Amino acid sequence: MSDDIWKRDEPESPCVNVCVVHPDARLCTGCLRSIDEITNWRTMTPEARRVVMDDLPTRAPLIAKRRGGRKARVSQT
Repeated sequence: MSDDIWKRDEPESPCVNVCVVHPDARLCTGCLRSIDEITNWRTMTPEARRVVMDDLPTRAPLIAKRRGGRKARVSQT
């Protein structure tokens, strides 16, 4: 029996089940999508999903965590 029925030619969700929204960037720290992208993912066209997927790697620097310690605190003042 073949599973061809269940295979689709569309991007899978980038969700990694780490659903925490970064307070400044407003992006999920797990998948790097915006709240609107997460909400609308099921209704987006495959082409729109591919655009988002292609852009995700550029978003990682937007939520880079600062290192703790005195140096980090002093440099922010």
